[in-house]
Amino acid sequence: MPEFRGSERTLEAADLMRDLVAIPSVNPALEPGGAGEAAIADHCAGLLRSWGFAVEVHEAAPGRPSVLARHGRGAPALLFNGHLDTVGVGGMTVAPFGEPGADGRYFGRGSCDMKGGDAALLAAARDLARSGHPGTVIVALTADEEHASIGMADLIARGLRADAAVVCEPTSLAVMPAHKGFVWVEVTIRGRAAHGSRPEVGIDAVRRMGRFLVELDLLEADITARDPHPLLGTGSIHAGPIEGGTAPSVYPDRCTVVVERRTLPGESPEAVLREIEGVADRVRARHPDLAFEARVVMDRPGTEVARSHALVTGLTAALAECGETARVEPMTAWVDGALLNEAGTPAVCFGPGSIAQAHAEDEWVDPDEVERCAGVLITFARSFLAGG
Repeated sequence: MPEFRGSERTLEAADLMRDLVAIPSVNPALEPGGAGEAAIADHCAGLLRSWGFAVEVHEAAPGRPSVLARHGRGAPALLFNGHLDTVGVGGMTVAPFGEPGADGRYFGRGSCDMKGGDAALLAAARDLARSGHPGTVIVALTADEEHASIGMADLIARGLRADAAVVCEPTSLAVMPAHKGFVWVEVTIRGRAAHGSRPEVGIDAVRRMGRFLVELDLLEADITARDPHPLLGTGSIHAGPIEGGTAPSVYPDRCTVVVERRTLPGESPEAVLREIEGVADRVRARHPDLAFEARVVMDRPGTEVARSHALVTGLTAALAECGETARVEPMTAWVDGALLNEAGTPAVCFGPGSIAQAHAEDEWVDPDEVERCAGVLITFARSFLAGG
């Protein structure tokens, strides 16, 4: 197979990244008026077709397309995955759709999360198609990862499967085979509305919620005292949005808070709900008339691939072959790879950029790191597809 000169790949991968950043793809579920994925999906689909891929475009919802492309046939099948949407651009301190920095950084919304990774995987897919390869190379570029992952869920429902998947989220070129999940539990405590001058009638739902929130400290202590995961440590819990009350002179008749519980692989939403109900039981022991309701409003599973898996060993070997430091670390954020794992496709995260820059007001990526990521991906893919 031909060798590819680093300077050529740097220019090509960096240009791909700049072109992607220049196409607005703000998730409209996160920022009203966001452009969504239609334009960037069309751009990527056109590139992949020009490189010889068989391309499908599927809308998980009107105007919310994902791109699914295949090259080659047979086993093994290797999937490169990225998402096309970004968070909003409000409050950014750099040009939202592309601005080079004097220090070599490239700024813009999505540059790190994750159009740098998209560019790297596209460059790798292009070069694999040009040079030829055994098996099948699949590219899945999804809609809506930043909100509800409807794009990935839709592709999986359509039968998307592979022997292995690399999700090119920002990892600073570390291999990340595990990340936590999360469960959102909406807790509502009821009181009794009354005029502020009628304490014998009113029941203050906000103060009772305060007792529940204080009791969460005991649950947090229990969670963090459990045996840690070798990469992820322990789970966690915190309170999110809270609302209650209508006026200063009225006893609030309800208070609602959404609690987020970050979970380890194998921890279920049902188990989390039981934990939350246990907190309420401790409050109820002191206040027997506590009116409490809890329901899961969203959950995403934690996920992991064994460090001995060919994805992990193959990527670390490719890093070493490309002169990079091979690191295996945990991913702190939740990503679509969990849905792939749940559907039977082992998936790990590996991509350019630091997760610390994701969603930042001055989001940026190093174009050289995008290039280096592409080199590692193609080195890994050649070995994996050849059965190595």
